[in-house]
Amino acid sequence: MTTDDPQRNFRSAYYEKVGFRGVEEKKSLEILLKDNPLDVEKLSTFSQRFPLPSMYRIHVWKVLLGVLPPHSESHPQVGGYRRQQYQDLVEALEVMRYIVPASPPTLVYLRMFQLESQVLPRCSETPPPNQDNQDFLSISRAMEEIVDDPVDCYWLVKTFINQFHHKFGDSIPHLPKSLEHYLIQEDSRLHLHLRTSGALAELPYSLWFQRCFAGGLPESSLQRVWDKVISGSCKILVFVALEILLSYKMVLLGISRAEGAVNFLSNIPQENTDAIVTKAIDLWHKYCGNPTHAV
Repeated sequence: MTTDDPQRNFRSAYYEKVGFRGVEEKKSLEILLKDNPLDVEKLSTFSQRFPLPSMYRIHVWKVLLGVLPPHSESHPQVGGYRRQQYQDLVEALEVMRYIVPASPPTLVYLRMFQLESQVLPRCSETPPPNQDNQDFLSISRAMEEIVDDPVDCYWLVKTFINQFHHKFGDSIPHLPKSLEHYLIQEDSRLHLHLRTSGALAELPYSLWFQRCFAGGLPESSLQRVWDKVISGSCKILVFVALEILLSYKMVLLGISRAEGAVNFLSNIPQENTDAIVTKAIDLWHKYCGNPTHAV
């Protein structure tokens, strides 16, 4: 076929729409997913370099997060174990009267997570959700929009949060400073304005870094960011935050009070987020090359 062939052009447009820049990337991922055992390192590297389409995303996430093992033939059995454990946890919480059938799924996930982590509060003394609980609930609500099956949703939330804090717990406090460093490189004028107005110290770092933008980006954009976090990089969060600042530079320069800037950045318009994430990934590659497990 020639490059002007309409059938080829249609296929290329389709693959780009679902997340691939070309047919070869689709073939490469399909080959990786046929390996037995699956090569987790290669899957991680692929997800670092290329976007994952929705048709494969949840399966790849489950493998990268350890919800499913590398050996494909054991996936049905392990999936059955995960489902049974989920049901056992729900029944235990119902018996202990922590939840009822009408409880919101995200609250159920939180109580299950607390029970498995041995930090379940006394039922008679259940305190209001603290910061960590709010982070968990925000990530759960976002994951719920991405994943249809509640069993898969719980296991992905649990393993995502555990992996994030295990791998990146020491790096998270340094992300604001890293953001400032790259902002100076990209736009020193905007950096100066945010610093002198006091906004730089008050940016919504918890939303951006502790919650990995859950609640700050629509799920269609968020899952592309989570692809990179799950495959081994928390630094992508810095570049998404950076691109948000750059994209709304003129708005921010017109805001003189820190609380005004923070309020705007905590509730950015949702219609432009796909372009923001695309530019953020370009910045990530610009400063980190082809990142593999980059923190």
